[in-house]
Amino acid sequence: MADLFSEPVKEEVSGSQPLAARMRPRTLDEFLGQEHIVGPGTLLRSAIEKDELSSIILWGPPGCGKSTLAHIIARHTKARFENFSAVTSGVPDIRKAIERARELRRATGRRTILFVDEIHRFNKAQQDALLPHVEDGTVILIGATTENPYFEVNSPLISRSQIYVLKPLSDEHIRTIVHRALADKERGLGNLKIELEPDALDHIVDTAQGDARRALIALEIAANATPPDPQTGLRRITLRIAEDAVQRRVLRYDKNGDSHYDIISAYIKSMRGSDPDAAVYWLARMLAAGEDPKFIARRLIIQAAEDVGNADPMALVVATAAAQAVQFVGMPEAQIPLAQATIYLACAPKSNACYLAISRANADVTQKKGPPVPMHLRDANYPGAKELGHGKGYLYPHDFPDHYVEQEYLPPGTKSEPYYEPTEHGHEAKFKQRLEHLRRKHERGEYELDTTHKTEITAPEANNNTRQTDQDTNHSKGK
Repeated sequence: MADLFSEPVKEEVSGSQPLAARMRPRTLDEFLGQEHIVGPGTLLRSAIEKDELSSIILWGPPGCGKSTLAHIIARHTKARFENFSAVTSGVPDIRKAIERARELRRATGRRTILFVDEIHRFNKAQQDALLPHVEDGTVILIGATTENPYFEVNSPLISRSQIYVLKPLSDEHIRTIVHRALADKERGLGNLKIELEPDALDHIVDTAQGDARRALIALEIAANATPPDPQTGLRRITLRIAEDAVQRRVLRYDKNGDSHYDIISAYIKSMRGSDPDAAVYWLARMLAAGEDPKFIARRLIIQAAEDVGNADPMALVVATAAAQAVQFVGMPEAQIPLAQATIYLACAPKSNACYLAISRANADVTQKKGPPVPMHLRDANYPGAKELGHGKGYLYPHDFPDHYVEQEYLPPGTKSEPYYEPTEHGHEAKFKQRLEHLRRKHERGEYELDTTHKTEITAPEANNNTRQTDQDTNHSKGK
C-alpha cells in the first residue's frame, strides 16, 4: 500500500527541460492573463486558494495557460493530484486511478484531483468511465481542452462541471513573459548575456498569436542559434534570427495602420473584379500576418450582399456559412472555409443592385418627411382596426392570376427614382424577366379587376401573436 499513498513526483526545474517548461508559472501571482476567471476576488481563485475546488473544464486555445493553471492548483491543494493525458491513457488507466482515489479516500479521507489534458480526445466509453466517480465525489475532475466542450465532452460530465473559457494571451502578456525569461537566472536565460532587438521581439510576440509556449520556444531557438560575441559574450538576437526561429518572414501589415486597410481593400477589389487567384493571395497574406479571421469573415458577408447580391443568392449563404465555420473550428483549419467562400464570391456573377436599392431608399428616407402608412396597408388584425379603416381597399395578391395585382405599396410622392433595378446577370436576370412580364401584362390591362376580386381582405400578419384574434385562424385570407 506504500505506493498507493505516495505523492506524485514533483516537477523539478532542470536545465534539460525546454524553456517553456522551466518558465511555467508556479503561483497565481505569476500567472498572466485570464483575470476574468482567476483575478483577485473571482470565484475560481477563491476556490483554489481555499482548496475547495469542484470539477471544472478549462477551455481555450493552445498556450493560454490551461495546463499551467492545473499545475498551480496541484501546488496549492492538499488533495492528491493525478496527471493524465487523453492521448496516451485509456480506460484501464482510468480505472486504476479511480481505485487509487477510492482507497485513499477510504483510508485517509483525502481527495484526489484528476487532471485530464486534452479531454476532448477521450472517446465516449472513456468519458463514461469517469462519470460515476465524478458524480459521487471519488475524484475531482479538471479537464483541459482546445475544443468546444459542449460538442466534444459528454453532456453528463458537462452538467457536473463548471466550464471556464480561457482567452488567448494579449501581446503585452506575451511581451512580459519573454522579458521574464530573459531576466530569470534560475529558470530562464538570465545567465546568458542576451540583447533582443526591438523588432525581433515584436516579431516573436506577433507570431505567437497569444500562445506563450510558442513565444518561448521561438526565443529559446533564437538564443541557442545566436553565437556569443568572442569579446563581450553578448548574444544579439536580430530580426533575421527571430524570423528563422519562428520560420516566418515579417509581413508589412499593421493591423491598425495603412497597410491593414490597403490589403483588405486589395482583397475586396480582387473578389469584386472576379479574380480568384488574387483574392486568395490577399487572404493568405492577411492570415499569415495574424489578421483576425472573424474580421475577414465579416467582410465576406458584406461582399456577398454588396457585390454579388441577387445575381447569386447562394453567395450570402456561403459567406455566412464560412463565418460560422470560423467560429466553430478556429484557426488554422478555418482558412479552408474562408478560402472556399473567397473563391465562390470571386467567381460568382456580380450585381450591386441591392446595394444601390438600399442607398437610394436611404436617401429618400433621410431627405423627405416620412408620410404615414397608407390605410389599405395598415395592420387590421386586432379588434377595432377595421372601424378605423385599416386594411380598407387592400387586395390580396394570391387571389389574382400570377399571384400579383397592381396596387400602391408606397405613400404618394415617396420614391424619387426606382430603387431596385435588377441586372442581366445570374439569378437577377430571372427577377428582371418576371418584373417586366408583370409590368407588360398590367399595361395590356390583363390585371383589370372584376367583381370577384373586389373583396377587402387582410393578409395574415407574420409572427404577430400579440394581435391575433380568433378570426386570424383563416390562414389564407384572415378575413
